[in-house]
Amino acid sequence: MSFSFLGLLVLLFSILLETAAWINYTADGTATMTHYELPENYVASCGCTPSSTHYPTAALSQMAYGSSTAYGPGCGKCFNLTLLNTWTSTPPFYPSVTKHIVIKVTDLCPLSGDGWCSATESKPNPSGKYLNFDLAYPSDAIPDNFFPSNASLYGYTDFGVWNVSYQTVSCENWAGWGNEAALGSVAYLGSESVCCPDNPTGGANDTCPSYSDNNGIPPDTTTSSSPQTAGVIPSILILVFIFLCCYTG
Repeated sequence: MSFSFLGLLVLLFSILLETAAWINYTADGTATMTHYELPENYVASCGCTPSSTHYPTAALSQMAYGSSTAYGPGCGKCFNLTLLNTWTSTPPFYPSVTKHIVIKVTDLCPLSGDGWCSATESKPNPSGKYLNFDLAYPSDAIPDNFFPSNASLYGYTDFGVWNVSYQTVSCENWAGWGNEAALGSVAYLGSESVCCPDNPTGGANDTCPSYSDNNGIPPDTTTSSSPQTAGVIPSILILVFIFLCCYTG
């Protein structure tokens, strides 16, 4: 028969990509911000130099990052993040002072159930946002009092999750721009496994490709509340079964 096994594989892979598309976000918008501990001098997913951790960095949610592993188009990008209000506290806390920070994306925040980095193209995170910036904090690069608080009202100072506005900016605005050692990627891991441009603009010559796309690894968007992706595997199995029956018959 004319329908080859290779053709089936191409069809199945295209189905996976259609059900798990990367998020095309605007240059400016709103997002959520969380924070996580990143050891100083640690080489994260993008493969940026250890010295990049001496300045403000963040992990970007997977489907906006553009890869399910290693590097993606989000690597090296810089954003100005402005705190708006808290999300998990009752009532929401609106700071009386405006705090903002310019970060460089050096890491991937993977999909995880209904977590803050769980947004897909068709499903936002719990705050209704499609992007989450996971700030590397605490960090010597960020003042301890960066996050405003009201301990007398709430009984604690770390709200955990903030709504923020973001603006894509030139990395010339990033605190690490003047330190050549903080720019680029490490050499010892090989150019095929790292990608951390100094100042990506979105062009093909200065922006990372998707590692998982280039290596045939579709993004895993299966989460506990994503029925639209949970049905992908059974559908594929049905197609495989039909093909095998026809091909062997």
